[in-house]
Amino acid sequence: MKHQNPLVVLDLETTGTWIEKDRIIEIAMIRLEPDGSQREYDKRVNPKMPIPQIVSELTGICDEDVRDAPAFREIACEVLEFIGDSDLAGFNAERFDFPLLEREIYEAGHVFQWRDRRVYDSQKIYHVFEKRDLTAAYKFFCNKELENAHSALADTQATLEILKAQVAKYASSENQLEDLKDIGYEKSGDFYDEQRKFRWWNGELYPTFGKYARKHSLKEIARRDENYLEWILRQDFSDDVKMLIEDVLHGKFPKKPS
Repeated sequence: MKHQNPLVVLDLETTGTWIEKDRIIEIAMIRLEPDGSQREYDKRVNPKMPIPQIVSELTGICDEDVRDAPAFREIACEVLEFIGDSDLAGFNAERFDFPLLEREIYEAGHVFQWRDRRVYDSQKIYHVFEKRDLTAAYKFFCNKELENAHSALADTQATLEILKAQVAKYASSENQLEDLKDIGYEKSGDFYDEQRKFRWWNGELYPTFGKYARKHSLKEIARRDENYLEWILRQDFSDDVKMLIEDVLHGKFPKKPS
């Protein structure tokens, strides 16, 4: 792979997916020079907060593994030195890794202006060149070219063939369609309500809107500003949000589901 500028490929493991609050538990980087040489940087980080069990199951990193690791502010300078003036690359990094790293570096007292650099996001490139439409699915599952695409009947016939192929590929008991009835995207358990107005972090609920957004937990708000909670009750929020606030005003706080 030829390139004119140094390139740093980066990936983070974190305590969660909330860019404004979650912490790095591992940072890995590979730096490629234009002459073909490369260096690696891989370090565990103590997030100074408990690592959720689901994250430990996913990454293999638990609290004990990072107990003696440095906090991120202790390695921020060496991270920036390793990156230098290079271009950047990652997978879904523009939406997650780079913004979260930017925040961690800022909280350590430094600046990481990744938006001023040339960035290569492999996920964006993948989604641009490898389509996920019906024609692509028909080719993938049925190994056929979809003729007369966007004709309702042709699209319907192709969808049926795809469904049959998916049953054959993924069903667990003799190609039964019913085996696939519960397939779906898993909803994030980080949010309390469907509107995503409140989000769990480190065992506490935080609002994602308004003047206390991402700054103070619901318990802290209840102690310092009951008027704000009463204001929420008068606004056009969902019933589950209003029930939550009513409970909080009566001293009842929910516990995060396991």
